[in-house]
Amino acid sequence: MTTHVTIIGAGLGGLTLARVLHVHGIPSTVYEAEPSPMARAQGGMLDIHDHNGQLALEAAGLMEEFRGLVLEGREASRALAADGTVLLDEPDDGAGGRPEVLRGELRRLLLDSLPDGTVRWGHKVSGVRALGDGRHEVAFADGTTVVTGLLVGADGAWSRVRPLLSDATPVYAGTSFVETYLYDADTRHAATAKAVGDGAMYALAPGKGIQAHRESGGTLHTYVALTRPLDWFAAVDFTDAAAAAARIAREFDGWAPELTALITDGETAPVLRPLHTLPTGHRWERIPGVTLIGDAAHLMIPSGEGANLAMFDGAELATSLAAHPDDTEAALTAYEQAMFPRSAKEADDAVRQLALMFGDDAPYGLIDMFTGQGQGQGQGQGQGQGRTPGSSK
Repeated sequence: MTTHVTIIGAGLGGLTLARVLHVHGIPSTVYEAEPSPMARAQGGMLDIHDHNGQLALEAAGLMEEFRGLVLEGREASRALAADGTVLLDEPDDGAGGRPEVLRGELRRLLLDSLPDGTVRWGHKVSGVRALGDGRHEVAFADGTTVVTGLLVGADGAWSRVRPLLSDATPVYAGTSFVETYLYDADTRHAATAKAVGDGAMYALAPGKGIQAHRESGGTLHTYVALTRPLDWFAAVDFTDAAAAAARIAREFDGWAPELTALITDGETAPVLRPLHTLPTGHRWERIPGVTLIGDAAHLMIPSGEGANLAMFDGAELATSLAAHPDDTEAALTAYEQAMFPRSAKEADDAVRQLALMFGDDAPYGLIDMFTGQGQGQGQGQGQGQGRTPGSSK
């Protein structure tokens, strides 16, 4: 079986690529390991930026529908001290260029925009191999295979397509997130809901922090950050939810109870999310018939840009293919030559942002970034990147 464009991975990047290809009349098939669109939760809030994610949605012809998903007021940001003192409180004035939506709803919008049958669910890749002349064979765990003249890896951090192009593998960034949720917080956890406010909340200290975001209604989505080696987390028994929450909370002894309640009162089992990255500036030599988008191409520290970059990659690749209908290699070259420096800059900015958030000057580095006083990412587009970082990946 041969398809014009074979996309591995039905995340936001792969689906945006498929949608923009469809807009240009180019057929594609997306293969996804998950058995169905509802197989797992799709993460939390995303702020979709006017200089990349929104441009991708415009190329996809979905901006009007996207505006219907925006949760008003969620661009508000506040920074708290460990004792709960408010250090910075920036309301959502409606003028921001980073409206907030739920990742699952955005994914559903993209899925619904594709022709029936575009996404093939339950297709877990077991291997890929080059056949020559730019053709590749993809083997799936169910024993089936597909041969394609253009293969796109949109399959995230642990991409099975990446080894065709690069020997690079993700490495641990030194920091992990622990994810928890509170539900109906305005009624059941009023003090914590008040502390979080209407949008994103950050309570940071050197090497650690509690970050939360108000989602729809009274749902508070928390990412607890700890700069610790993987062995430290391996000693925490995450199969015992109460014990794991208590162990993580001990790292915040003496902090305001309305903040630590985001850990101890969580209504879902805490989930460990170690942060991994590819080398900053990751790139490869042009290999006929295959390329990468999103985290498969440039996995970086969460900074609010990951989903935006993946969508923009997908839109840019599709647009380049449409602009070179008779020369796939020219299209891939043009896409990669623009993508490499774009993603390298964002990866550098993400490293600087992490240092601002959890470095020796925390929380004041982040506050300077918000107010535009920082020398790193606090200028221009960096200001306002401070959404809950883990939720935007």
